[in-house]
Order: sequence, then structure tokens, then C-alpha cells
Amino acid sequence: MRPNFYALASRLIGFVAVLMVSGFVIKSFVISSGIISPSDKKNQIKEKGAIVRGDTTVQKLALVFTGDEFGDGGEFVATTLKQKKIKASFFLTGNFYRNPVFHSVIKKLKSDGHYLGSHSDKHLLYCDWQKRDSLLVTKKEFTTDLANSYNELKRWNISSADAPYFLPPYEWYNDSIAVWTQQAGLQLVNFTSGTRSNADYTYPEMADRYVSSERIYQSILTYEQKHDSGLNGFMLLLHLGTDPRRTDKFYRYLPQLIDELQNRNYRLVTVPDLLNS
Repeated sequence: MRPNFYALASRLIGFVAVLMVSGFVIKSFVISSGIISPSDKKNQIKEKGAIVRGDTTVQKLALVFTGDEFGDGGEFVATTLKQKKIKASFFLTGNFYRNPVFHSVIKKLKSDGHYLGSHSDKHLLYCDWQKRDSLLVTKKEFTTDLANSYNELKRWNISSADAPYFLPPYEWYNDSIAVWTQQAGLQLVNFTSGTRSNADYTYPEMADRYVSSERIYQSILTYEQKHDSGLNGFMLLLHLGTDPRRTDKFYRYLPQLIDELQNRNYRLVTVPDLLNS
């Protein structure tokens, strides 16, 4: 029987390409070899190529914090997590890692063993809000920005192997962004929808879009009560800091939120622990 050269060639495609950008090496995932990636694990939920929820049968969830220009809650969050003996995940932009104002909290988070990853370098908007399939960046712009963010992580002695999960800026992406992320050797993740936790950045001047911290808190508990799988596998998104016009900071609710979740028998883990269970 003659060998199927087309089949062999397709298997080799996944092993091709090492791209050098800004001095940072980005390696492609093994796509065609049949190797199962974390995104293929049972009971995980994906949307447009990103993992948006871990195993829905296991009572674990991940607290996920993002940061770009604001970090006013950093010290409070770090102190609370240490007191509660909880590990969380922090997806920060290159802007955040470069800002000397935030260096002390980054050092604290790193020394306490939290997951530190990328939220892009310049917090670019990748695609149109209304027409999600319409890209606002080229592949080169995306790849360069991503590489620059990982160069900032390297300054903190964090390699791409240490931070294999990437959370997109504005928590907004499409299929192309997911593919480009995979080609960069990373896995795209996003927050789990259903609660109002991601609205903790809003402020009163936004009128109807504003969501109070009490309302956010109750939305999390209500979701947990109304769904059979509760908050299992959730990546619960919070912001590490917000616009000064929001004085009702939701991160102040973190101690009671952790206590309530633990009282409901949830284990709070990092994103890698959640997705590789």
C-alpha cells in the first residue's frame, strides 16, 4: 500500500513555524498531530475558540482579575487573598507591568504564588463591538502586541510556559484571535458569563449601564442558586482597579464573597488548576 503523503503532510503542519517578534520566541501549538490540548478537556465550555468555563461537574472556580490603567485595589486584594489563603489569577497588560506605581503589588502577587499572565500589551480593541467578525487589528499588529506583553512578563521572570493562558483586552475577541493565539503557543480564555461581576468597572455617570457593588454581589449568589451546576468551573472576572468616579468599589466585597463561596463548598483555585483538573 502506498503511503498517504497528503495525510503525512497535514500531520507535519502542526509542527511548523517559530516566529521571532521583538526578541520574543512564539511557538505554534501542535494542531494536526492529534495531541489533545487543555481546551479539549471534558465538561469544559468554549466559545469562538476560547475556553470560557472549566469542568462544570467539579465544585471549583477561579477568581480572575484584570488590570490596565487602574490598580487601586491591588494592595487590598493581595492582602485579602493572603489572609484567606486563596490563590487567584491576574491578567495584566504591558502598560500595567511597566507602571512603577504598580510594581510593589506585582512583587507581592508574584511572591504569594498567584498566576500572573497577559492581558495584551497596549489593551487594543481587537474587533468591532457590533460586527464581531470584523477585525480592527492585523495579524502582525496582534502578534507584535502579544509578544511585547510577554517581553514585559519576562522582566518579571515569568516565561510563556509559566503563563500559557491569555485573556484578551476588553474580554472581546473572535475566531481569528483564538486561532492566532493558538498559533502563538497560547490558549485563549475568557470570563464565564451569567453574573454581573464584569460590570464592576462602571460608574454612576454611565447612567443605566452602572451596576452597584451590592447588585453585582447578589447576581453572583443568585446565579449560583438558580443553576444546577452552580458556579462550577467559573472564571469569575473582577477588575483590580477602576475609574475614580466609581467610589463603590466591588473589590471591597472580596472578603465576604470568598467566605460565602467557601461556605457553599467551592474551592477557589487558579486558572491553570481549574482547566487542568
